[in-house]
Amino acid sequence: MQQEARAELEALIAGDVRALTAESDRIGHDFAGLHALTANDFRALLHVMVAETAGEPLTAGELGRRMGLSGAGITYLVERMETSGHLLRDSDPADRRKVMLRVAEHGMDVAGEFFAPLAAHTSAALAGLSDSDLVAAHRVFGALIDAMVAFRSDGSGRVDNR
Repeated sequence: MQQEARAELEALIAGDVRALTAESDRIGHDFAGLHALTANDFRALLHVMVAETAGEPLTAGELGRRMGLSGAGITYLVERMETSGHLLRDSDPADRRKVMLRVAEHGMDVAGEFFAPLAAHTSAALAGLSDSDLVAAHRVFGALIDAMVAFRSDGSGRVDNR
């Protein structure tokens, strides 16, 4: 019986992740539409922001690999995003030959303006939860992210294109 309860909890969490992903996708679509960005532009901005926040900024090549775009495709995307003021290229302090992508000030400003109300809603939604609940949730999210990285890394989700 305990295994069944555990399986039900895991299924609920998996459903929550799908719902969170779908809602996040809708919000991203709204942001992209408001700022004349394509879906790939928004995905690129998100990848760059996540990597930069983690202290591991991306090169254009790495961004292209993460997004599954060709060299020409990622070059066009980065140039367009740089021209629109959302991204900028910066020399890697450790290797001046390497160019890192960063979110430009304009990109941070429009993202901050758009997402500030979401931050307020999030804060209000979490206000009734204890710090220990939030610590546990953070651990759960970390485990889910690790599972997704492992899934992607081991090739489980790849389509065999033979």
